[in-house]
Amino acid sequence: MLPLAERLRPKTLNEYIGQQHLVGEGAILRQMIERGTLSSFILWGPPGVGKTTLARIIARQLERPFYTLSAITGGVKDVRDVIDKAKRHRAMQSGVFASESGSAPAVLFIDEIHRFSKSQQDSLLGAVEDGTITLIGATTENPSFEVITPLLSRCQVYVLKHLGKEDLLQLLNRALTQDEYIRSLNIELKETESVLRYSGGDARKLLNIIELVVNSGVRVIDNDVVTKQLQQNPVAYDKD
Repeated sequence: MLPLAERLRPKTLNEYIGQQHLVGEGAILRQMIERGTLSSFILWGPPGVGKTTLARIIARQLERPFYTLSAITGGVKDVRDVIDKAKRHRAMQSGVFASESGSAPAVLFIDEIHRFSKSQQDSLLGAVEDGTITLIGATTENPSFEVITPLLSRCQVYVLKHLGKEDLLQLLNRALTQDEYIRSLNIELKETESVLRYSGGDARKLLNIIELVVNSGVRVIDNDVVTKQLQQNPVAYDKD
């Protein structure tokens, strides 16, 4: 069975929790999606606030080819391979729809783009510039210091925030009522202060905590239960 965080990963903007300054009614990214005019950008924010999920939703709703690379494992060759695939796809689509001005470019999502070397970032410039790909980068570090200036000038930077209390409560309710497995256990939620505090505004961490507590056999969740379980299993909320 997939981890709870993956089972509950939103697939549409209407399911997405948080970041309303970017995806709420009239906000910039929602407008991009509704108009179908997507430009390259970098999502800057702490872990667990929906950067990867947002990139996937955008590509899915715009029905774009979607490629993903991790800056930890990907190199220049991997970047070039993706660009070549995007070029072939676009050429094929342009041939099919010859009466149109060309097909929309593929989306390339690069997680932890701040870890890309200068040469790796350089390898993206031409494809971003000529529209072969639309780049969506994700980073926990300030792009102004970690992304090369030529690439940064071709991308907008959007800041994502820690999830607020209401966002986390909404996510918690979704986990208890919409996940088929957890719903079948008839979990009683008596208190929420500890799980909210330990999650620290991180959606993934909150769901990992709930999964840990539930898998330990607990059926009534309160502050003492959460604290006890996390003290016994500190890896569940370790900073890494």
